[in-house]
Amino acid sequence: MDKKRKAGERRRHKIQALWALLTNSYLTGFIHGKIYRGNLKKLCVPGLNCYSCPGALGSCPIGAMQAVIGSWNFKFAFYVAGFLVFIGAMAGRFVCGWLCPFGFIQDLLHKIPFPKKTGTFKSDRMLRKLKYVILLLFVILLPLCLTDVLGQGAPYFCKLICPAGTLEGGIPLALLNQSMHSALGWLYMWKNVLLLLTILLAVMIYRPFCKYICPLGAVYSIFNPIAVFRYRVDQEKCTGCGACRKVCEMQLDPVREANHPECIHCGQCKKVCRQNAIRNR
Repeated sequence: MDKKRKAGERRRHKIQALWALLTNSYLTGFIHGKIYRGNLKKLCVPGLNCYSCPGALGSCPIGAMQAVIGSWNFKFAFYVAGFLVFIGAMAGRFVCGWLCPFGFIQDLLHKIPFPKKTGTFKSDRMLRKLKYVILLLFVILLPLCLTDVLGQGAPYFCKLICPAGTLEGGIPLALLNQSMHSALGWLYMWKNVLLLLTILLAVMIYRPFCKYICPLGAVYSIFNPIAVFRYRVDQEKCTGCGACRKVCEMQLDPVREANHPECIHCGQCKKVCRQNAIRNR
């Protein structure tokens, strides 16, 4: 059963890697240090994939929403809102577990050996509510209230917080463009400090960014209980052995908390269940 679970995890990582490559396949951008601005950039990708990544072919829905939420005159605002609702209603946080490039990076970081991995702690469940505060404040309220003459808001989350943007966009662009060096200041340093902290925490804690910070995960989590793709637990088959609870790295009990807002649908609970009590709906 352990071999089956590990095989399932490898399969998930292969899909994550393939999706990351497909959505960041503008190789010319990495050579010349320029951002792709073609027609595909008008489309959003499901996961948190930075617009400013030199290889990115699509837009991050969180970054796009911040840019246009201040004025509903922008048809793009309706597109982004509809996109988030559609993806959330179809898949929920399946996107987090299988398609998000930064989620994949955190998965790999957590495999780095560390003396004591941290599963949960006293304020863990309370801290997970922080991502909803960040969604409301930095993605919705600030861009909605502080706009320019065109009704466009600044991407406050991307600008002040997002470590994925720093890793995927900020650092590559700074390394590839010498002309940008003189413009780097305290904000760039601040973002790198946040990125370094996120990397260190990801080694110790499974997906800390997804659990505590990510506003996109907060959006999708709302749809988890009602999404088309969700889990069903057959209580008649379940023996209450607790194997699924032990392997859940989001620290959930799949029997009692199936389709919980924190579930990223990684599928490990299904793989470890000897009774096949956990299935997709």
